[in-house]
Amino acid sequence: MKLLFDENLSARLAVRLSGLFVGSAHVEQIELRGRPDEAIWAHARSHGFTIVSKDADFADMSFLRGSPPKVVLLRVGNAGTTEIEALSRRSAALLDRFEHDDVQCLLELTIRP
Repeated sequence: MKLLFDENLSARLAVRLSGLFVGSAHVEQIELRGRPDEAIWAHARSHGFTIVSKDADFADMSFLRGSPPKVVLLRVGNAGTTEIEALSRRSAALLDRFEHDDVQCLLELTIRP
């Protein structure tokens, strides 16, 4: 599964999780930082990425358009990069099932206290 991290997340996530999610990238790495959500959506769709974001706009696009691309919405408040990385690692099996689910196009991940 290739994850495309939105600009509201640290670019370090793509690097830290590259061994688990091979081919992942941050929008900054592929020159999409500051571009409209539509451009990020189109790139993810044409290059086989799953979008990871805190931005509910991508969830809305997912409901309207379906997939691809799939969207992972992080409901993590002000969690830092280390916490988001840990959540992603703990959720690896869930993310794998999500990737292979032909119906589900949106997955919400939260950090439980």
